[in-house]
Amino acid sequence: MAVPIETINLDVEMDDNDPTVIESSEKLAETKKELGNTHYKAKQYGKALTCYTEAITLSPDLAANYGNRAACYLMMGKYKEALEDARKSVLLDPKFIKGWLRVIKCCVALGDISNAENALSRLRDISPDQTVVQEALNLQQLRTYCEEGNKSIDKKEYRKALFCLDRALDIAVGCTRLKVLKAECLAYLCRFQESQELANDIIGTDKNNADAIFVRGLCLYFQDNVERAFTYFQHVLKLAPDHAKAMDIYKRAKQLKQKKEEGNEAFKNGNYLLAYTLYSEALHIDPNNTSANAKLYFNRATVSSKLGRLNEAVTDCTSALTLDENYLKALLRRAKCYMDLQQYEDAVHDYEKVVRMDKSPENKRLLAEAKLELKKSKRKDYYKILGIDRSATTEDIKKAYRKRALVHHPDRHANASEGEKKEQEKKFKEVGEAYGILSDPKKRARYDNGQDLDDGECMGANIDPNHLFQTFFSDPGAGSFHFGGGGPFSSGFTFQFH
Repeated sequence: MAVPIETINLDVEMDDNDPTVIESSEKLAETKKELGNTHYKAKQYGKALTCYTEAITLSPDLAANYGNRAACYLMMGKYKEALEDARKSVLLDPKFIKGWLRVIKCCVALGDISNAENALSRLRDISPDQTVVQEALNLQQLRTYCEEGNKSIDKKEYRKALFCLDRALDIAVGCTRLKVLKAECLAYLCRFQESQELANDIIGTDKNNADAIFVRGLCLYFQDNVERAFTYFQHVLKLAPDHAKAMDIYKRAKQLKQKKEEGNEAFKNGNYLLAYTLYSEALHIDPNNTSANAKLYFNRATVSSKLGRLNEAVTDCTSALTLDENYLKALLRRAKCYMDLQQYEDAVHDYEKVVRMDKSPENKRLLAEAKLELKKSKRKDYYKILGIDRSATTEDIKKAYRKRALVHHPDRHANASEGEKKEQEKKFKEVGEAYGILSDPKKRARYDNGQDLDDGECMGANIDPNHLFQTFFSDPGAGSFHFGGGGPFSSGFTFQFH
């Protein structure tokens, strides 16, 4: 880190043995200079500046007067004015060492590496023994940080670039160019308020700074405020018609706006495949515009869900949330897709996030429904066990039971391996359990509503599957069937189906 600018020594030397008769104006100039020195030492730089200016007016050819005023400007942070005076002082006296030192300090503070190096070289030629260790170190560090920062920007490594620019600005404290680059990096990192504040500070002192105006437009563009961004980009191109960055972003912004609007129109017209294509094309226009791209991913997810491509919709919602973690619509859309995909744990996780963001009654209802479906999904699926859908009639349930019970009856698998026998016994019991619940309207209603079935009234597992089987096939309408052999589930009945 650079050493802060120290209190700069003034040029107060006088040749008291000069026999030249001093004119009244020169005496007054000397008086003003001495008064300026007094104010300067008291850190009253405004008053000192006035005195030095009066001294220069009275004695415009004295290098020391410009040197003193340059020192005052430096302490006030007015580096351009200080540089102008420092250069004037060495122009009047090319061997004025303090003048050259101030030229170096001003150039470093303004980030003018080339002119700082030239001034340093001139100083060493004039006074090889002059100590300029700190100035040379600051200059070398500044060059290194600027080079690394530019490389990082070229690679779009904006966090690293920001680090380098901050270090460079610790040295080149008055460099507008580096401040603009920092503001631009902040915009690419979506730190828009910091970026705009820095750009506004620059515009406050230079209202026609095209680079700072470009950064303000960039922030608006990245926040998907395209119309206002257009105004700034157009202003930049009026000030600097060859501004490459403004031309590139302005072109991208117009393309992005057009593609998005075309996609929206196709979606409204029900042309989902075309909308999907247009949103996809828009996503390739500017990868850096995270706000616009998050909305495009969401729009494409909506199209995918309309097309029944739920997994694609989930992927696009996830991409949108990666770009904007607080994108409520994308979170709701993904949760709905998870519900449709019967991935209830993921749905509950998303709806919980939704409720934390927006505790509306509707969102709470969606979360409750997801939790209920998750709870239901962890129970045995009696409809699946019988191979029927949830709209099955009583007759459908009977037919399904008859079919599945015969398939899994253990006596039918008497010659199977022990493992297979146990598996068939398990399935046979589950078929009986499923029939016992779904054939009873009250039990089925409770089951469908997700109510617990672990009490005595609805405990389907208490049904004796063999007794149920015998009872069911004792019904004259059930037909008859005979299993060969005997076994633990053998009914002792002969059944014959027609």
